[in-house]
Order: sequence, then C-alpha cells, then structure tokens
Amino acid sequence: MNIKLIVAASENNVIGIKNDLPWHLPDDMLFFKKTTKNSVVIMGKKNYLSIPKKFRPLAGRLNIILSRKLDFTAENCIIAHSFEQAIRLAKQQKKENIFIIGGGEVYKYALEKKLVDIIYLTRIHTHIDGDTFFPEINMENWKIKYKERHEKDDRHKHAFTFFTLEKVS
Repeated sequence: MNIKLIVAASENNVIGIKNDLPWHLPDDMLFFKKTTKNSVVIMGKKNYLSIPKKFRPLAGRLNIILSRKLDFTAENCIIAHSFEQAIRLAKQQKKENIFIIGGGEVYKYALEKKLVDIIYLTRIHTHIDGDTFFPEINMENWKIKYKERHEKDDRHKHAFTFFTLEKVS
C-alpha cells in the first residue's frame, strides 16, 4: 500500500504561521477534501489542534494523531505514539489510501525516512512569512506525474499549481 503525503506550501516552503494556514485558497481546500476522502489521515497533534473544533476530527476519514504524550486523547481518533505505530495502525484499517497531512515535523520525518511514495503538492506562487516549513524536496528522487496551474482570481489571492510527484524507484 502506497503512503501518500499531501501539502500546500509557498515558494519558500512555508506551510503555517502561529498554528494556522497563512492563506485562503478554496480550490486547494476542496482538492484536499476530495483527495483524502475515505482514507486514513496521519497528522501530528499540533496540526490536529490547529483544525477548527467544528471540523475535528476530519469527516469521512479515519484520523490518526501522533503524540508523544501518553495521556493525550481525541474523540473518534486513534492516537499513535510513533510514526511507525501510526503506519501499522493505518495499514490495519480497511481504507484504500494512507495520507500524511502534516505538520512540518511529521513531513520532515516521513521524507527523511523515505516512507512516502506519492506527494500531492500544491505550490503557492508567492513568498510568505511563517514559522512552520515543508522540507526541501530533492527532485532527483521524484518525477512529476501531474501538473495543473491555477491563476489568481477573485476567490484566490495567489496563483498555485497542483503537482503529483511519484518516487523514482
């Protein structure tokens, strides 16, 4: 089963500021929702807590939250205390896809350990101030399978491109 990663990152790899998204891109949110529906999503605790309460846990997905705190609980979620445990638990579920959805430390670990097979990257064409970053991707290890650019418009302050990257074997 392929492990997939989904992320939206600015040109300077910012993915967040003060535990929030630094942009509002409705089409990217729709893409995220549609792509991860009926899947297992793995996220860090800070990422989970950054989701507005009314949207937690993410509907239509099995939410696995990584936390080092043994007493952390979240209603209708599975808690894992290591990335490897989260992957094992995810593979036990009867779901087609496993997605890593953040945050920065979780992405970094997954990429460093070469646990990811496919990356869904929304590259936002701007430089943004932030405090949470997506790691640099070494494109020698990835091939672009899909690319679709969206220009800025009245609903989107920034242009962005959807990429699907596949690990080079």
